[in-house]
Amino acid sequence: MENQLEIRNYYMNEFEWFDGDNFVTFNIVDIYTDRISVAITNEGKISVCEFDLKSDGRRFFFEYGVMQVQIAIDDFEQIKDN
Repeated sequence: MENQLEIRNYYMNEFEWFDGDNFVTFNIVDIYTDRISVAITNEGKISVCEFDLKSDGRRFFFEYGVMQVQIAIDDFEQIKDN
């Protein structure tokens, strides 16, 4: 793996996750081998957070929230304009 993952393949890719009450939207802003910056939209509020990027040997993920839910970067999708 390179020093920086292929950012052009992941930049602004989107993932929606249901936290039990609301949908939370994640957009990748920046990604390296050891960290990821993600724009998070939750209940109409947008924040940019940085997380440690982890690997279990099969995939890369970061842990989000109090329950440390694993969000895999392979689950993010490129959003295309119509």
